[in-house]
Amino acid sequence: MKTQAETIRVQDKDRFSHQLWNTDRWPNFSPAELSCRHCGESYHWPEFVDRLQCLRDEIKKPLYILSGHRCALHNARVGGAPLSQHLKLAADISLRDINRVQLRDAAKRIGFSGFGYYSTFLHLDLGRPRHWVGSEKARQLWQMH
Repeated sequence: MKTQAETIRVQDKDRFSHQLWNTDRWPNFSPAELSCRHCGESYHWPEFVDRLQCLRDEIKKPLYILSGHRCALHNARVGGAPLSQHLKLAADISLRDINRVQLRDAAKRIGFSGFGYYSTFLHLDLGRPRHWVGSEKARQLWQMH
């Protein structure tokens, strides 16, 4: 069986190259939904997308990515941290129509290490192990003390 692939333009250590996006390996995601919303720049990180696909498979529901990779300009404009994981690849996943506790627990089992808890989304990344809460409303929603 021939593997389906799509060529994407990705940033690789301050230069751009063309990589193949494996639609058989990541059937529930597209390069566009993980690319910068400002300019379309992408960051190719197969391990991250593998874990995202495992998360989708485990919870058996679509994941709506609010923000994936961000170029430096877009990250600054949206108030992202200067060393944000979004400058590589992270995912802010909408909580709409998803059990947030099931999503968080599955993400932990799959190996995501960075967790940002917000009232409308869960931030996931593969940076150093840490977590934060975006607001008091989010703290109450996630019942964190």
